[in-house]
Amino acid sequence: MTATRRTSRPGPARWIVYLVAVVVFAWLATQVFYFAQIAVWNYVNPRSTAYMRSDAWRLSQEKPGLSMQHTWVPYDQISRNLKRAIIASEDANFVNNNGYETDAILQAWERNKAKGKIVRGGSTITQQLARNLFLSREKSYIRKAQELIITWMLDTLMNKERIFEIYLNSVEWANGVYGAEAAARYYYKTPASGLTAAQSARLAVMLQQPKYYDEHRGSAYLAQRSRVIARRMGAAELPE
Repeated sequence: MTATRRTSRPGPARWIVYLVAVVVFAWLATQVFYFAQIAVWNYVNPRSTAYMRSDAWRLSQEKPGLSMQHTWVPYDQISRNLKRAIIASEDANFVNNNGYETDAILQAWERNKAKGKIVRGGSTITQQLARNLFLSREKSYIRKAQELIITWMLDTLMNKERIFEIYLNSVEWANGVYGAEAAARYYYKTPASGLTAAQSARLAVMLQQPKYYDEHRGSAYLAQRSRVIARRMGAAELPE
């Protein structure tokens, strides 16, 4: 009499190992994609960012009549005033840091712990660019970890001028307004190359809350902070 063979089924432990392997492979594949995309952007200008695509979809639902404004301009066609103002406002050590500031991250961690939620990220210009290019607006420590990995990739593959050029051309300045050229024309009816020191200081401060300051252009804080940044601009070191 022939014995009936029983087909062995994978146990729970094997399924767990399989799922972990799939997750790890997917994560590694994502990092390879980011790395390759950044390498390409050394030579090709990004057409859009994750933030732009997300906002384009949101605006199509909420404000279908509002179109996205974005025009790429080369680094040397953006006012030095604006470059100095943004460095003075957002990342005074941009030229010399490794893409992130450990002290700023630790300070943000302590403040977030005290508040019981994420209210600050301690982000440099390179970190801001990392999340603008690839990530969502959701605040979480997982996203922050991915942001730091992408920041390392950017700082490894690109020089500071290229990082700053992409940042200046992709950062948000109002609802649907992205990049220095679009912002200069939206707020001041001038090209980015023609921005004055005072205009540049205001635009730099607006980066903290672009949609809010677009609707509250007479804000006392905006005016006061802009004067502070205007005084600091002379000491800002630019990547060359």
